[in-house]
Amino acid sequence: MQHKTDRPFILQIAGELQLSQASVKAVIELLESGNTIPFIARYRKEATGNLDEVQIKAIQERNAYLQELEDRRQTILTSIESQGKLTEGLRDQILQCTSKTTLEDLYLPYKPKRRTRAMIAREKGLEPLALLMLEQPLNQTPLHAAQSYVDAEKGVDDADAALAGARDIVAEIIAEDAAIRAMVREVFANDGIVVSKVRSDKMNAPSKFEQYYDFKESVRTIPSHRYLAIRRGEKEEFLDFSITIESDPVIKQIAKHLRLNPSSPWAALLQQAIDDSFKRLLSPSVETDIRVDLKLASDHAAVAVFADNLRHLLLASPLGGRPVLGVDPGIRTGCKCAVVDETGKYLESATVYLSQGEGAQNQGRLTLLKLIETYKPYAVAVGNGTAGRETESFIRKMLKEAGCTSTLVVPVNESGASIYSASETAREEFPTLDLTIRGAISIARRLQDPLAELVKIEPKSIGVGQYQHDVYQPLLQDQLQYVVESCVNGVGVDLNTASASLLSYVSGIGQTLARKIVKHREENGAFRTRKQLREVSGFGAKTFEQAAGFLRIRNGDNPLDASAVHPERYDLVEQMAKDLDVPLAKLVSNPELSARIDPKRYVNQEVGELTLADIIQELMKPGRDPRAVFEPPAFRDDITTMEDLTPGLRLEGIVTNVTAFGAFVDIGVHQDGLVHLSELSDKFIKHPSEVVKTGDKIKVEVLQIDIPRKRISLTARTGQKRQMQQSESMPKQELQKKKAPPPKPGFQSNPFASL
Repeated sequence: MQHKTDRPFILQIAGELQLSQASVKAVIELLESGNTIPFIARYRKEATGNLDEVQIKAIQERNAYLQELEDRRQTILTSIESQGKLTEGLRDQILQCTSKTTLEDLYLPYKPKRRTRAMIAREKGLEPLALLMLEQPLNQTPLHAAQSYVDAEKGVDDADAALAGARDIVAEIIAEDAAIRAMVREVFANDGIVVSKVRSDKMNAPSKFEQYYDFKESVRTIPSHRYLAIRRGEKEEFLDFSITIESDPVIKQIAKHLRLNPSSPWAALLQQAIDDSFKRLLSPSVETDIRVDLKLASDHAAVAVFADNLRHLLLASPLGGRPVLGVDPGIRTGCKCAVVDETGKYLESATVYLSQGEGAQNQGRLTLLKLIETYKPYAVAVGNGTAGRETESFIRKMLKEAGCTSTLVVPVNESGASIYSASETAREEFPTLDLTIRGAISIARRLQDPLAELVKIEPKSIGVGQYQHDVYQPLLQDQLQYVVESCVNGVGVDLNTASASLLSYVSGIGQTLARKIVKHREENGAFRTRKQLREVSGFGAKTFEQAAGFLRIRNGDNPLDASAVHPERYDLVEQMAKDLDVPLAKLVSNPELSARIDPKRYVNQEVGELTLADIIQELMKPGRDPRAVFEPPAFRDDITTMEDLTPGLRLEGIVTNVTAFGAFVDIGVHQDGLVHLSELSDKFIKHPSEVVKTGDKIKVEVLQIDIPRKRISLTARTGQKRQMQQSESMPKQELQKKKAPPPKPGFQSNPFASL
């Protein structure tokens, strides 16, 4: 069996990905030696030729696919050989296969299968007659040839029964011919049409699948979100769908491939076998294959969108180490408030009721002001769920009246906060607190550091995906795990404040060891040096090598421990300081001294200029956070519900989710609006990610509002005809007059209308 690091794999991967063979070989060997992608990308640049994480991941995935292909190839060869049917020609075909689909097509005639009509006919001894039908001899008629196969004991009562059995065998031979299957598959892939129709019992039933009740689109062009939507409609029993092609041209191609001779007495029988093979065996089988292929392609596209959204969300700007008051808005149960200090440590909580009369509001105002006066939070983080905008407005007004104008009030996306609150992680962290208080703490921490808090939630629960529950879950899990690890290691982790959830994503650590690190920290106090990690049970030399560079120790014994300089290069940096005749502590964070280092002087067999450039950059700004500087969103105070919107209104919003068909934008009215792909840019774009990403601030204009369906249509195009000045400057009273229907009375319409 071919070993996974054999040269053919390296040659093939290098060619496919347009990378050097040396780089591919180095990556495969490093991965097989237990190195992680973040470690390889950051600390083994010379070996890989400075490949980034995306390229390394691509090599890993392609190598895994080729290894699986090779393992399957060997299994198939062994199986066919054990049947005594492995010819040299077939062996060569199998060895030359470059895809799993082609490999399975070649194996199909030899694959153990359930009892078929052809199998029964073979048991009756009719295979030679079937081969005659394929040969189409001119000197022998079918009825005459079939007479010798009549055998009542075998269930072949007459010549017609013999010929029928022979046709079944021929039909199966045709359906299992790899070349014919490849041809039919190509027709389905290039010319197939996805057709969906509403089920008869749901004809008049309104649903989210209405646009697919009578729908057609080419297999080649159907985007992932539409295909996944149709599949979900089928699963939920609203839709029936199929993939159709024109059958006559394909049947003619099969006949041509079999060299059907119209002048042969066997021609009509062979044509019947071809028709039967296509309609009963080939078409359903290949249609299923194409459905699977489309699903796989759609899964990859959907997962890619999800992963991209997740990356931008995780890398959102952090407020940083400042105290925050978190508020989880509520109506009947009140607003849960929790204060955390600059490290995210929980300090105190309270519940205030802002929707139950003036007395409750006044008491809530006093409670909030007392928390603010006691702990002096830099900001108030307000969840953007039900009554979020009203709570935000109330707090802004309260702070202004109290003269606390320096305290920021920031809306925070609370997607997944309730899932965290009820999770085992939250229970371990706050065993005595109610889950609603845990939610307020999570909202506060999300503002401080989105990455550190969001890693506690299963990624697909964060709410930035597209049909995430419909895609192949192992594929989704693998990609999201990779994205989270990439983000965590790209930013770096404070060893003395990080939760076990955050530490578990650090290169080489994992959940079990992360818990041991936290336990060691609780029992022995803060880590003073990276070397002390070796004192943690299970933290061996390999783990230390993979993890140490991504862990930060602020104000520790060694200034390099706060940087991304790997401990394996500490001696080198100390030599640099010695050569500059300065103490190590003075070199760190001193751009002028770092600029005087000549990297060429320190190049050797282990360290090249790429690594040295990284080291010098780190010495200038050790542990620099690569995320953007925090800027609070700016929602309009007078626009808090859908009823406040009117066509033409110009607003600033935040992109909350990017899909293949457009971007969803939070404009501060509880319901995200959709900017369709066609409305995202004045120029033509193929995908929304070309112009926006999750977390972007974006200027939009309201096109349509559908209150009953809770739908808001927006545009980001600057060329739209709009009455911007009129909309933006028009008094709110005038806006209200133009709206239809008027807002319904009650709390849901405007919870804090009395304010």
